[in-house]
Amino acid sequence: MDMMSLWPSTTWTQWVFVALALIVGLARLLEMRLSKRHQRELTRAGLRVEPERAFVAMVALHTGVLVGAVLEVLFAHRAFNPIIGVPAALAFFGANGLRLWVIRTMAGHWNVRVVDSSSLGVVTAGPYAFIRHPNYVAVFAELLAFPLIHGAYVTAVVGTLAHVMVLSKRIALEDGILLASPSYKEAMGHKPRFLPRLSSTVDRQIPS
Repeated sequence: MDMMSLWPSTTWTQWVFVALALIVGLARLLEMRLSKRHQRELTRAGLRVEPERAFVAMVALHTGVLVGAVLEVLFAHRAFNPIIGVPAALAFFGANGLRLWVIRTMAGHWNVRVVDSSSLGVVTAGPYAFIRHPNYVAVFAELLAFPLIHGAYVTAVVGTLAHVMVLSKRIALEDGILLASPSYKEAMGHKPRFLPRLSSTVDRQIPS
């Protein structure tokens, strides 16, 4: 008995969505493996991973959005609406392109935990030439867009609200640590968090 016979009303676009969710899940596992390797290297360099209670919630959120979107699409029989699905797919793939750009730019500095690696040099290239937190922009856009690809609106709304709460705690922790570093503050303190400025003449310094 194949999977199609278990859910005879399931459309081919829903199965494509399920396959996409599996690919995303595998990609995140590979990223976690890369992150662990970078963490070991940073630890050998004398740096430490900052304790963070919200990290477990962040992992649970990412997993929950993937699983929740799949369950909503299959069991609530969400249909693919190209008017919403196509822009959401473009945003999703664009966000993942930004994630890959971040990972490549950060190189050995990149990991999923908060580590002050500014003593090894501050990364100011790539997307970090414009904003301080391009990775969070990518993650936020990805988790919002993914459920909308196939009409999982409940997962998109609930996941986004939860993500705002979790991400606000992560960014507050990270900014507090990084902006305490004189080298990081000098190189990045004047840059906006999430969106590039349209005018280079505006130069607002982050307060101490």
